[in-house]
Amino acid sequence: MGSRGWNRCLALELLLLSLSLLAISIQGRLVHMTVVSGSNVTLNISESLPENYKQLTWFYTFDQKIVEWDSGKSKYFESKFKGRVRLDPQSGALYISKVQKEDNSIYVMRVLKKDGYEQEWKIKLQVLDPVPKPVIKIEKREDVDDNCYLKLSCVIPGESVNYTWYGELPKEIQNSVLETTLKPHKHSRCYTCQVSNSVSSKNGTFCFSPPCTAARSFGVEWIASWLVVTVPIILGLLLI
Repeated sequence: MGSRGWNRCLALELLLLSLSLLAISIQGRLVHMTVVSGSNVTLNISESLPENYKQLTWFYTFDQKIVEWDSGKSKYFESKFKGRVRLDPQSGALYISKVQKEDNSIYVMRVLKKDGYEQEWKIKLQVLDPVPKPVIKIEKREDVDDNCYLKLSCVIPGESVNYTWYGELPKEIQNSVLETTLKPHKHSRCYTCQVSNSVSSKNGTFCFSPPCTAARSFGVEWIASWLVVTVPIILGLLLI
């Protein structure tokens, strides 16, 4: 065989090797899921299962078996998931009810095909609790010119969350603490702290009247009830 023939064989081998590596990378791809605690979750792959496979097994943390399907029967193993999981042999989907933060892990599905080869898929599940309503801590001081210096701290104990402040500000503040100054003879101002994670968010709002008087906080429920009462009155006046 000439050098041209060898080059063709080498190119073909490299092509087959790249396709093989691509298949491995696709099968070994890690899918991420983030859900709220207490919800029901479906772990599933985005592709069809191998036709007429021999065995299917779901693992928790690679080595702890959750359920195994073999010879037309599903066997559920003794684990913290027993009574909370159900397997669909046709799609390979694993249904888990009432997930908690302790269920965070990488879940592995392994399928044994008739030719003896095994395929594997991995899903990383992250379970987060809904964020609680924030508590706003207020520190204030006034000077002789009636300027009001405010330090507002949005407090969520023991939680890893994102903070955003809204109000009459030059821009949104991505911080748990807001420091600002109220000038005298200005109208009332309200500041809202939003705490959020990937699955939920909650707001806390506080208002101040000049020069440095704290008013009560309010929320969506209060605004909505005000609108329900006020809008019919305005419409009635317009029709007179």
